Parts: sequence; C-alpha cells; structure tokens
Amino acid sequence: MNATSTLSAPSAPWTAFQRLEWVAFVALLALVAATQLSIAAAGSTLAFLLLAWVACVIAGHERIEIPRPFWPLIAYAGWTLVSALASANPAASLEDSKQLVLFLVVPAVYRLARGERAVTVTDVVITVGAITAVVGVVQYGILHYDNLGRRPQGTLTHYMTYSGVLMLVIGAAAARVLSRDAGRLWAALVMPALLVALVLTFTRSAWVGACAGISLLAVLRDRRLFALAPVAIALFIAFAPAPITDRVYSMFDLKDPTNRDRVAMLRAGVRMVQDHPLVGVGPDQVKVVYEHYRDASAVEPLNVHLHSVPMQIAAERGLPALALWMWFIVALTVGLLGQLRRSRYPSLAAAALAAVVSMLAAGLFEYNFGDSEFLILFLVLVTLPFAASRESGQELRP
Repeated sequence: MNATSTLSAPSAPWTAFQRLEWVAFVALLALVAATQLSIAAAGSTLAFLLLAWVACVIAGHERIEIPRPFWPLIAYAGWTLVSALASANPAASLEDSKQLVLFLVVPAVYRLARGERAVTVTDVVITVGAITAVVGVVQYGILHYDNLGRRPQGTLTHYMTYSGVLMLVIGAAAARVLSRDAGRLWAALVMPALLVALVLTFTRSAWVGACAGISLLAVLRDRRLFALAPVAIALFIAFAPAPITDRVYSMFDLKDPTNRDRVAMLRAGVRMVQDHPLVGVGPDQVKVVYEHYRDASAVEPLNVHLHSVPMQIAAERGLPALALWMWFIVALTVGLLGQLRRSRYPSLAAAALAAVVSMLAAGLFEYNFGDSEFLILFLVLVTLPFAASRESGQELRP
C-alpha cells in the first residue's frame, strides 16, 4: 500500500490500516519535534512511535526492513552487547546499552516516511529548530545566558545537546536553501536565527561541525560558493561580541585548559585501548577507570567520557566496534551519494551528508554519538533519503 504523501486526508474513506499508519506517521513528526524540546517528551514519544510502527508491520503482514548501509550499525550494536557482557560491571554496562533501542528509529523512519512524507519530516525538523533557536537567542540577550558558566540551552537540559541539535538543523536548512526543492524561502528565513543561536552557545565543537557541513553543501552545489568563506569569517569577527571572538581564538590556544584536557583524555583513551583492545573497558565504564588511566597533564580529576567519538568507542567497546562504526559511516556516505545523484528529493540526501560530516567533525572533540537527542535526530536525517526513495516501492541504490 502506498503511503499518503502529505498531511492532507485522502479523498476516499480511510481504512483501519490507513488510520493506523497515519497515527504512526504523526508520532514520527511528534518525535522529531519533541527531540528538540524535551528529552522526557522525546522518550515517551519514541515509545509510542515504536509501538505504532510495530503495529503497522504486524497488521500489514510486513517484514522489518532497513536500508542496506545500516547493516553495519546492527553489527556495531551486537559488538556493544559483547563488550557489555565482558565488562567488569556487566549490569551497569548493559543498563547503558539500552541506548541501542534508539537504532530502531531507522526501520521506523524507513517504513513510515516514504516519498514526500520525508520532506514533511524535514519541514518539521527545521520549523521546530527555528523555534528553539529563538528561545536560545532570548536566553542570551534577555536572561543573561551569556558566559561559559551559563550558556543558552534552549528547552533542552544541556548546552552541548542543544548546540549539537542546532548543528544538525542548520545542515538540513542549508541543504534546503541550496537546493531546487520547494521550501527554500522558509529555510532561508530561519537560517539567521539558527546560526546566531548556535554561535551564542559558545560550543566550539558544534561550530566546527556546522562549518564543515555547510562547506560540504557549498562544494556540492557550486565550488565557487566556497570562496565566500573568507568573507563570512571576516564579517563574523567584525560583528561578533568580544566573548564570542575570544572563544573562537581559544580554539587555537594550546594553553587553554579545555584544549589541554582533551589531549590528556586522548592519551588516557590510548592506554585503555592498549589494555583492552578487543572489547574495551565496557559501556559506561570509562568514568569508572578514568582515574587509573588519567594522564599527568590532565586538568580535570574525572571525565565521564573522552570527548571524542572514535576514541570513546575504541576505549569503551574495543577496536572491532570502532571498525564496525567506521564501516557504517563509509557505507552510509556511499549510499547517500547515490541518493544525491538519483533521488527526486536531493535536498534530503544533501542534508544527510551534511549531518554525517558535521557529526564527524564535531565528534573529534565531543562524544555526540552518545547523546540520545542528538542520535535520534541524526538517525532520522540520514534515513530520510532512503525512505523517500521508496515512493514507488523500490529503494534507489548507489
């Protein structure tokens, strides 16, 4: 059965299955909104979405399907469970591994967001992102969330989560602006608010990720657009508040305490990998063993994670897990490039590629792949191009 492509009701009377499918799709829209607003709301909405999706699969006598590039992610999840069982504290590691449930977002989106529905999901992502951006700007300008000790966090619980989510939304909006798809005007109108809100979070890793994502989109659209980068940097330095520019300069200061501590964390991570190369120290155990592996140059006495996605995965779950994760990223990128060439909705593939590049760039300095809100939105964005290609019931392949 073909899914209804927009939020308008079909002209013919609905069947019970159509109503069920529609409820599941609305739950998906609610999830991408809730993910940007509240972790509690996102959790309950995710549970409802998964129940509705499973009900659709059962009622339609369907198989659970995922796009081919996501199979390595299943292998990564499997090795995570092996690492958890081999941990010094299996109960704590298995409890932490419940985040793997978020991977079920992939088959749910793949099933429910077919064809033009995928564009509708992206519209909701951008619109809610714009709302949270306004909240962040108000927090900075009126409520004095204007320093490193008190940063804008939107409606979320932490500025790192907020900035990471904004980074992904910026990639989706920029992809829409640079594409020939409908909705370019709305994306262009909200882009300034999104960019300003991200800048005001003082979060350097998200700045790097957003710049990497936008740069990729510019190159994909027209390499000559990359020449605007120096102009944008000059304008930013000229008009940004002094605390923001000081934060930019700190990125290149080797004496900055946070920079020194990140280097020390990498050294500690290397020692963990050397001692536990196959299964790591176990999920959620880095914070337990950190004191033992802490580098002499470290600033903070304790860190709950290593502020680097590759290093955290290797130290926590072992080198095989890192290899599987890298396989997933490569397979996903190849698949998205194929979607970019052939899809009727190239902005979706471009947004997904921007999400991958942004996550990788920011993930060198922050463990964003382990943040639930970030991970949900990331998985939604990178699955949408494959779901959109199922409009005729056939997946496009690279």
